[in-house]
Amino acid sequence: MSTWTTNPFRRPQPTWEGAGFSFLSEPRAQGFHRRLPGYAETPLRSLPALARELGLGALLVKDEADRCSIQSFKALGASFAIYRFLQREWQTRFPDPFPADSLFCDPGALVRLGPRTFCAATDGNHGRAVAWTARMLGQKAVIYLPAGSAPARIDHLRHEGAEVVIVDGTFDDCVVRCAEDGERNGWQAVSDTAYEGYWDLPGWILLGYSTLFHELESSLFPPAAPQADVVFLPAGVGGLAAAGANFLARRYGAGRPRTLCVEPDSSAGFLESIVAGDGACHLASGRQESIMVGLNCGLPSPLAWPIVRDTVDAFLAIPDRYAEDAMRRYARPLPGDPPIESGESGSAGLAALLALRDEAGLAPLAEKLGLTPQTRVLILNTEGATDPVHYRQVVGQP
Repeated sequence: MSTWTTNPFRRPQPTWEGAGFSFLSEPRAQGFHRRLPGYAETPLRSLPALARELGLGALLVKDEADRCSIQSFKALGASFAIYRFLQREWQTRFPDPFPADSLFCDPGALVRLGPRTFCAATDGNHGRAVAWTARMLGQKAVIYLPAGSAPARIDHLRHEGAEVVIVDGTFDDCVVRCAEDGERNGWQAVSDTAYEGYWDLPGWILLGYSTLFHELESSLFPPAAPQADVVFLPAGVGGLAAAGANFLARRYGAGRPRTLCVEPDSSAGFLESIVAGDGACHLASGRQESIMVGLNCGLPSPLAWPIVRDTVDAFLAIPDRYAEDAMRRYARPLPGDPPIESGESGSAGLAALLALRDEAGLAPLAEKLGLTPQTRVLILNTEGATDPVHYRQVVGQP
């Protein structure tokens, strides 16, 4: 069964202060992304038939399955963080302007900076994004994955030229190992979760994710008022959820859409931290064994945590069976709806809607979110079939 809670910490118009949150006042990352090779805005898809079945006014899907050739929104965060890191290095060492427009096509600029090795802990997609960015820059990447990671995800990393290190443990163990090896070897860690002494790059990653929401400014999120009533935000360490929550809170304040944070029931660090009631983030009590591997993170990022804590309306942790059902519903849509390729983590938003439909115990949550036949809901398909073998097993395609 799913579990849920509303959020007693939610504030109408939150702000986050201190040096660790200075990145929130930086210019948006979309200007950089528009110069990035292969960048294009991902589509916003409408599923009217499924919306009617679920008793909603509209169901809209921001589809990241084809983002920058790596099948995931993670390309936005890793590329921008590495760019900002190199920009800071340049400004520290050289008096002439940083070659922002030519960084990915001017090897001379990178020769001046010198070779770099970037390392990252991942369940798959973030590491692939780091390796992809490093390859475009002619740099080296070392990526740490938990034991038992899908062979396809390892193959994706090696295809991008990365060295792969398998860690006997969880994603959180990979974060520790990556940080230790990076410090010892002089590598630059590109982690999407913050930890003591390491805040800048996770902040830039979060800012990079915000481009996903800025791409909706001409459709769902114009300046005057939002055109979506409820937004579902999946959370692993929380970077994407915080990016969306921050975007909506800063843009609309108390008039922002209602938001639901979605997690696997075996990795529900945000929900459990809210339930703890002390305002601090806590390690999830589950075993982090969800098929939604991109969300299989035990400890919320201390950078993302206060943003999510202060903005999101409610939290929901769901069993894996809803993710599998959602993958099939995306792949074999109702007449009139487009098919969508969605991996296990990518399906979390639709999975949450299916749980809300099927479980009587979630009826109070649906009521608090205001889910009615007039409600416009936005969900995010955060990845394509990043593990093709498992995808075919679940969806039933040859």
